[in-house]
Amino acid sequence: MSLDLAVKMLEKSLGKIVLIKLKSGRAIRGILKGYDQHMNFLLEQSEEILDDGRTSSLGTIVVRGDNVILISPSP
Repeated sequence: MSLDLAVKMLEKSLGKIVLIKLKSGRAIRGILKGYDQHMNFLLEQSEEILDDGRTSSLGTIVVRGDNVILISPSP
């Protein structure tokens, strides 16, 4: 995937719900409010998706880009 395509996908996802998977195995879902050149993400109304399917509210968070292995836009 080219960098331009990735940036376009992120721009289209601003203000929408995204799913982020981390190196630690955690999955976080929230509204993408911003990102930077290091792929750090600002999420609002975020929640961690636990292994049993339950969720835990996290609120507004910054996800450091070097911990991210996957970001998926909402369908």
